[in-house]
Amino acid sequence: MASLSTWLRYIVHKIEYSISLSSKNYQIGQITDKQVNENVWKNVFQGKLTYVHFNKGEEMAPTLSGQGGTLLVRRLPTADPKKVFVGDVVALKDPQNPDNCIVRRLAAVEGDEMVSTDEKDEPFVLENDQCWVVSDNESLSPKVLEAADSRLFGPVPMSDILGRVIYCLRSSVDHGPIRNSETAMHKDSPVLAVELDIDEMARSPKT
Repeated sequence: MASLSTWLRYIVHKIEYSISLSSKNYQIGQITDKQVNENVWKNVFQGKLTYVHFNKGEEMAPTLSGQGGTLLVRRLPTADPKKVFVGDVVALKDPQNPDNCIVRRLAAVEGDEMVSTDEKDEPFVLENDQCWVVSDNESLSPKVLEAADSRLFGPVPMSDILGRVIYCLRSSVDHGPIRNSETAMHKDSPVLAVELDIDEMARSPKT
């Protein structure tokens, strides 16, 4: 059972998320100015800050099992260096197939200089809204298309990040929080305490 202070932090996160999401929808014309307040409070009282996603593949081993795992993902209305941080495991649109979602670790964000271990490659700086994502599995090589990450497809837009992975259910006896940046884990702790439901994750379809 979450403590009162945890619930208060969770509600603050819900309000911040709801305001950000409503503002984003207003700016792109999905809602009118009269609907802004209505949408804010609707998201506060009815919406959740997380969703369940099933992931399979060796790219993020050992963080995520290659046999597949059900992930709890924290929603992010907008992805920028103030909401998602270097070191976080994120769910994002697959640059090679935008209809799909992949999970990778955020290694660098806009303004960071990228220097290759290959002396033939020139250093470069990530531009505005760009980020660099990598696989955790160091045994996979991007040169033979094993590790599909930024070493293969280059920088990706920060706006393609859908959320931050905060928990993984590998099996009924193997599950736990995901190792993210310290800042992210602190921010996500009340969300995890309130919204984590192992039974619901176990019932999620493995697609």
